[in-house]
Amino acid sequence: MKPSSIGNHRLPSSLLSCILRPHTTVRPLHRQTTPNQIPSPTPFVPDTNTFLSLIGRNLSQHAAKFPTWESLFSLKSIQLRKLGVEPARTRRYLLWWRDKFRKGEYGIGGDLKDVKDSVAHLRVIEVPVGRSSRSLAGPDAMKKLIVNVPPDVPVNDPKLRALKPVNGLKVQGARTIIGPFVEPVKGTGGSIATVKVQEGMWEQRRGEKVDGGERRKLQVRRKRKLEESRKAKS
Repeated sequence: MKPSSIGNHRLPSSLLSCILRPHTTVRPLHRQTTPNQIPSPTPFVPDTNTFLSLIGRNLSQHAAKFPTWESLFSLKSIQLRKLGVEPARTRRYLLWWRDKFRKGEYGIGGDLKDVKDSVAHLRVIEVPVGRSSRSLAGPDAMKKLIVNVPPDVPVNDPKLRALKPVNGLKVQGARTIIGPFVEPVKGTGGSIATVKVQEGMWEQRRGEKVDGGERRKLQVRRKRKLEESRKAKS
């Protein structure tokens, strides 16, 4: 490799060519990005009003400002501000939930497929354990799962074993479904339950500010200390 020089420094010719490469060959990064995709509604979240109700923080009051599902997931922060979605932290919260929904990161009930009139039915079933666990649990060992099925499906229906378990819920004791917003069906001992869309089900609560929050904490505590010192002297 033949060296070249820049001033008093000698550089390999291959490195020198990279340094002196014309700027026109460098493509701006923003040209390579693609716009965010509009996610599809889900059975549990079929429309804008339901989405805004689920994420809470009183965002359902803005439902009329989003005539379509596409508008809810495509408007930028400055456009949300013009629509009157205030304050700024509320817009950031909405944008944050939009991004999570795009990624398939839902709250309780978001992954449910069989939903009617905003209500999903759940049931505890038993299925054989996986092969890797049979050596420890025994060849006839069973495990309990919570699945989302209509109430009229027979408990011995073989299709139940192919269903995906519901996220975020657990089986307690023999067959009791427990978890946030779970309502047991009377007379079933908790083995059958429902989950219904409710205001604020997915809401992320804001933390309580202590001494004015992180930005003002030192200032507030200093003033308090001075005030306490003044009162002690008087």
